[in-house]
Amino acid sequence: MPRSIIAGIGMYVPENVVTNNDLTKYMDTSDEWIQERTGIKERRYAHRTNETTTTMGVEAAKIAIERAGITAHDIDFIVFATLSPDYYFPGCGVLVQRAMHMKEIGALDVRNQCSGFVYAMSVADQFIRSGMYKNILVIGAEKHSFGLDFTTRGRNVSVIFGDGAGAVVLQPTEEDDRGIMSTHLHSDGGEAEILAMYNPGTHANHWKDGLADFDEAEIANMFMSHQMIDNAQLFPNMDGQAVFKKAVVKFPEVIMEALDKNGYQPSDIKVLIPHQANLRIAQFVQQKLKLRDDQVFNNIQKYGNTTAASVPIALCEAWQEGRIQKGDLVCLAAFGSGFTWASALIKW
Repeated sequence: MPRSIIAGIGMYVPENVVTNNDLTKYMDTSDEWIQERTGIKERRYAHRTNETTTTMGVEAAKIAIERAGITAHDIDFIVFATLSPDYYFPGCGVLVQRAMHMKEIGALDVRNQCSGFVYAMSVADQFIRSGMYKNILVIGAEKHSFGLDFTTRGRNVSVIFGDGAGAVVLQPTEEDDRGIMSTHLHSDGGEAEILAMYNPGTHANHWKDGLADFDEAEIANMFMSHQMIDNAQLFPNMDGQAVFKKAVVKFPEVIMEALDKNGYQPSDIKVLIPHQANLRIAQFVQQKLKLRDDQVFNNIQKYGNTTAASVPIALCEAWQEGRIQKGDLVCLAAFGSGFTWASALIKW
């Protein structure tokens, strides 16, 4: 059975740099407050009209495809991970197919938020292993800045997120000592509302315990309303402390699951690429697994949390900086809304 290798990798981030000090113009916060809690110094915001989640994904895909030594016409399947699609429907995958003038290939969208890219890689890996496809384009892209609450009310969420995209091309290999060794996917919906964007949606207040702060009659009868807009009910909601407590448990667990499955120890990892959720989470995981600084790659300081895009962006930067060479053991890990969490172990 063939394994999947990353034949090409690319990333794209918007030119517009937004510093912590820039955000103080809109909300009661400070550079010190943001850095202390998240490690973030700046992030990128896409152009309001000229850039979308899909167009950023296309830019990253172009680089990945070129580095794979193929053309867009050679791609035979697309998997696109995002929580901020251009449209409620259709998904971004078909928009990539159109924008890149590809053949009438299949396109699948993954809506697993922060763990979306690792989930998408796992799906693509199964198609490669089965022999169904030979050149799969996997994209993680986000345009968060379009849907954040830039007031003091929303600062706990809005200071964290940024825009960008990353992409890889997966291809089969018969080499036993290369490729994706295993992927590991998990979920627990017991606390789904702790990190969620409730509206617009079709829940009609069905999950009442999770939506206790909202007007029952209004939500039960409307997909979206002026009252929801006026009451700021169309923005993401997050209990940061609860997410942190869960993440620092599940991150190490899923990383160790991948290592144990393949007979490795944390000391064998050349580079761990964690989803860039919070620098403090990454540092906790590093200490828990007793990893050196050079074994963990973080770039949240520059880009903020780009959720589904964060793993491929960080992976691409680490590779571009020469941190990853052929034969290196690379671990990807992510945790986010759902809750969902995942890992992938790769022999580069």
